[in-house]
Amino acid sequence: MLFAQASCLLALTAVVAAAPFEKVEKRWGGWGGGWGGNGRPWWSPSAASSYLEFGKRYPGSNTAAPTCDLSQVTLPTASTPLPAPAAGLSLSHVAIGRGTQNYTCDLANATATPVAIGAVATLFNVSCVAADSPDLLQKLPSIALDLPVPSTANEDSAAYQDMSGHHFFTDSSTPFFDMDTSLHSYGTGAFKKTNTSAAPAGAPLGQYGVGNGSVAWLKLDAKSSDGQIFQEVYRTLTAGGNPGNYCTGMPAAFEVQYAAAYFLFEKP
Repeated sequence: MLFAQASCLLALTAVVAAAPFEKVEKRWGGWGGGWGGNGRPWWSPSAASSYLEFGKRYPGSNTAAPTCDLSQVTLPTASTPLPAPAAGLSLSHVAIGRGTQNYTCDLANATATPVAIGAVATLFNVSCVAADSPDLLQKLPSIALDLPVPSTANEDSAAYQDMSGHHFFTDSSTPFFDMDTSLHSYGTGAFKKTNTSAAPAGAPLGQYGVGNGSVAWLKLDAKSSDGQIFQEVYRTLTAGGNPGNYCTGMPAAFEVQYAAAYFLFEKP
């Protein structure tokens, strides 16, 4: 079991890192291996095959994304529990987000602290992992954090077949999820932060174990329920992203690497 889970973890890194490999013969199975950011190979076709069998149940290239029974999936428990999803909503999607939290500093103020101005992340579908192996899901954000930020230049590659979409901010207080891509149409939506909980003790300090800790877990509610599929989003299992408490020595604008698991709820 431990070997199978390790294989799954290695294979998922191929998706999150989205290195620019070419699709050969069939998805995953035809690839000859990949290379991590440190120049060493970090997955193999056998690992990818194990991932297929274990979590994704992917039906093949050029088809719809897999669907899994999410009715028994439970949200990770925050340090201070976040409110439960509203009555009548159902979990419809789970994604790993990998990107940056973005901040500014007032350099004219000697006592200024970093101000959050949003985030940018690429989202990858891990719904079946959440359904089949919640213990495995717990590990994925910290693994994703130590991989390169996905490049938009490679979004036509086979690795991006599992891309759910993108997360960004339309202004400093409006997180937006654009999950309509050339391959999938899951929906879009604008949200507002309604609840927050500090990341648990032991959450990753930052990329490669260096940093100021992990950003808070959040509950987001739709700004408008009219014409929007997703109604609530939970940001959980955060890894990195915290800027620290001081602006001393920082530039006027900067990014901090982060990853997280996002749980998206919709009306039935």
